[in-house]
Amino acid sequence: MKLKGLVCALAAALCTVSTAGAQSLPAGPKITVTAVTQAAPTIPQYTRVDVPMLRENMPKASNGRIEFNLKSWPEANVQGPEVIRLVRSGQVDIGGVPLTTVSGDVPILDGVDLAGLNPEIETAYKVATAMVPVANRELERLGVRIIATYPYPAQVFFCRKPIAGLADFKGLKIRVNGPSPGDLMNALGAQPTALAFGEVYSALERGTVDCGVTGTGSGNGVKWYEVTSHLYNLPISWSTAAYIVNLAWWNKLDPAVRSFLEAQLKQVQEAQWKLGADATQDGVDCNIGNAAGCKIGNVVKNKPMTLVKASDADKARIREALTTVVLPNWVKRCGAKCGETYNEVIAPITGVRYRP
Repeated sequence: MKLKGLVCALAAALCTVSTAGAQSLPAGPKITVTAVTQAAPTIPQYTRVDVPMLRENMPKASNGRIEFNLKSWPEANVQGPEVIRLVRSGQVDIGGVPLTTVSGDVPILDGVDLAGLNPEIETAYKVATAMVPVANRELERLGVRIIATYPYPAQVFFCRKPIAGLADFKGLKIRVNGPSPGDLMNALGAQPTALAFGEVYSALERGTVDCGVTGTGSGNGVKWYEVTSHLYNLPISWSTAAYIVNLAWWNKLDPAVRSFLEAQLKQVQEAQWKLGADATQDGVDCNIGNAAGCKIGNVVKNKPMTLVKASDADKARIREALTTVVLPNWVKRCGAKCGETYNEVIAPITGVRYRP
């Protein structure tokens, strides 16, 4: 993917900083960082990045000074929208959560990855990078800030019944994870249904919803292929997420420790964006039973899913819905200033302007 160049550039830029942070960390008291990240303990964002880099490697990287008390959402018995509140209250030092999931508290966060805005992961990366300073101005008023970003695999549709294209979504109940995907589903004539990630499997199994939107690899990690049959491979977003820190805790850290952690989290960011790119096609291959292409997830051997590829016409329809429905509705929720910020920061990257 084109993101490879971006990831390599990011890695090069961080190499010196990360090494310096590790070398300059002085001896001092042991620090335990409490962190809650990821929607499930089985998805690769947790098993392949957070666990090895934060829980397992951090003590070694810090010469035994820093350890992470790391849990996924289910292990901490929390839902996504609660994560930012736990960080704000100081119950958690660092939380990992998709920005759209917590955009009810800070609507500008939804603008980072509006449904239909980022058809390619490299665009999602550029938008996220450009928007972090803007988002932090809002978040710091709540006592938190973004320290690093990451994506999930392409957010696509897992459906219980045959789907040939967007026209078939009319009247269907589709699980979404935020306001803008809900706006998109309304624009397509579907019925958006808000469900916590952990509740979707049973809803699909019972037929409470007809389709669910999640990452290609994420859905594989929690076995949605057991309760769905068709994978409609039209990315509507990347569920761009962030590691958010409690600002009071962060500012009280010794400056050397803070610099060290910042460098380490940037390495995590690099690994997560690369994984987002790699896991997107891998998730498709795993779900449709292509063992040769399934290197990260679990290959489906019993009843592999049917892959439905998006037509150019459907891609164009998503773009139109973004311009006429999704973007204007977000500005209504967020305020006129958000429309100005979008045109200043995001439009030059995406080529789509907001027109009041």
